[in-house]
Parts: sequence; structure tokens; C-alpha cells
Amino acid sequence: MRINTRLMIATLAAASSSPLFAQGSLSIYGRLNTSIERQTVGGNSVLAMVNNNSRIGVRGSEPLGNGLEAGFALEAGFQSDNGAGMQADGGLDFGRRSEVYLAGDFGKLHLGQLNASSYMNVADYGVLDQPNHDTGAVSDALYYVVLGSANAISYTSPAMHGLVIQSGLALHEKEPGGSQKNSHVVSADWALGAVSLGAGYSRNAGSREWGLRVHYTIGEFQIGAYVQHANDATGFFCNNGAAGCGKRNNARVSAMYTLGATELVIGYGMAGAWSQVADSRAHQLMLGCNYKLSMRTKLYAIYTRLSNQANVNYGYGFINAVAFGQDASTVSTGLRHEF
Repeated sequence: MRINTRLMIATLAAASSSPLFAQGSLSIYGRLNTSIERQTVGGNSVLAMVNNNSRIGVRGSEPLGNGLEAGFALEAGFQSDNGAGMQADGGLDFGRRSEVYLAGDFGKLHLGQLNASSYMNVADYGVLDQPNHDTGAVSDALYYVVLGSANAISYTSPAMHGLVIQSGLALHEKEPGGSQKNSHVVSADWALGAVSLGAGYSRNAGSREWGLRVHYTIGEFQIGAYVQHANDATGFFCNNGAAGCGKRNNARVSAMYTLGATELVIGYGMAGAWSQVADSRAHQLMLGCNYKLSMRTKLYAIYTRLSNQANVNYGYGFINAVAFGQDASTVSTGLRHEF
């Protein structure tokens, strides 16, 4: 049976304007962030076009009455330099975010693949995610991430005099006799006018971290800083195999001055030595200039340099992997657009 296309479109348009459909909302969002970079790792340089965590997502919500709301979000990363997805075969998945939630006066309950709130409330806040929104080779390479965010149950409290608390549990779904354990996270953000304070704690098996953050805004000037303490049991972050790295402290400070459409950014991070590994300190310098073409589009020019001692290999987003003891740097210029 043939269907009249015009009639079907008219019917759908009429249905979508009915009170039942009008109650909900649905939107597509995302960003493309692409740069041209001269990356240098261990003295070897490469000129490359680089994707900086580009993504596309869809989200929606529906009021349920009595102050309740249900909603969802699906978010996928992709390679803005060649159009491929992030899977090994170039396919697209929703590994960045895949959640359903229920919200009300009690707060918000999330289920699914989520962002770790300890990271969001400590290291990815305000000026601390500049000069390129903590993405690509110019991102903060020294912050210690513990928590995996898959299979997560998370709760966000309502604001209480500016204080919002988040807590979560990531289920590892271990088989009987397995060694994996569930991950835990708790964090807080406290907005006090020009000053904002943050804290976070996360734990996964034998690895754990806690951090404290302060952020201050006065006119066109912003400054933010955090300190973090980590205890690593994996050995992934140092040259010590599966024995683990031990304990370590790190800190970062970033500042930004806005002059019209221009943002000038400077940041410095320091990672102390791991307690079980000698020669394991590192430093990172970031310099950047953003120029806003509109509220959603900006050009940028950025420089970062990582200095690694012999038994660490900090560095994220480089075309050529950073080996132990190698320094790494990049000079980049790029375009970022949000939709």
C-alpha cells in the first residue's frame, strides 16, 4: 500500500504540536575542535592535523508532573580530522555519555555511562579547563584519574546555599571469584559569589585520589588552582610494572584575562615523585590565546611543554607516544565550533 508522503508529513507535524508532544524537549548538540600542530616528542617533530575531543550528542527531557522530570543523553566522540568514529574500525559509539535520569525536588538520579564528578569539580572547572577546554595535547596531563564511569549510579543533590554534592557507584559486574571491585566517587561544588570551592574523592580497587580546588573571578580576571593526592596500585603511570607507583602529590594553577573578544591564558602544573619510583617528577607549562568570533566559535593559538623525569611518561593526545623520560611539546592553532 502506498502512503501519501505529504499527508504523512502533515500528520506528524500536527501530532508534534499536540499537548502530549509539546511537553517534552529534544535537541542535538556537539562541537568540532580541530587544530594544526607542530608536535615534538623526544626531539622528533611532526606536523599534523589533530582532533581535540570533538563530539556529537542528543538529549531530551519530559516533565512527569508533581515536580518530576525524566530525561536522557547520548554522546559520541568522533575524529574531526577524518570523520571517523572512535572505535577501532572507525565506528561511532556512545562511550562518552549514555545516561537516563530522573529529577525532582530531591535532586537528580543518573544511570549509565557518566562523567566522573571528582574530575569535573576539581580539575575541569572554570579557567582550569583552559586554554582549550582540557582537550588534546594541550590538556592537563598530570591530573590522576581513578574512576571508570561505565555502569554508574550517580546522585546529584539540589543546591543548598550554593553547595551541590554528587556521589556515585560504578558497578564492575565481576564474575564469581573475580578480583575487580566497584568504584566509588563523591564530590562537591560550593559557589560563594566570586569564589567557588570544589572537592573530590574517588576509589577503584587499590587506587584512590582526592583533590581540592579554589576558583576566583574578579571582573575580567579568573584564577583557579587545585591540589591532588593520589595512591596508585596499577603501575600504569610510572616505570614500575604491576607493582604500582605508590603515593604522589600534584598541583596546578591557571589564570585568564579577558580583553574584549580575546582571552589570554597561562597555566602551570607540577607532579611530585611517586613514593615507590625514583626520578618520577614532571612539570607542564601552558600558554594560550583564544579569540571569540561569536558565542559558539573561536580561534586559538596554544603552546604547551611537558618535562618528564626518567621514570614517567606524562603526555596525552600526541601523535607519537611519549616514552619514559621524554619531554613533549606542541605549538597549535585551531578552530572550535559548538552547536
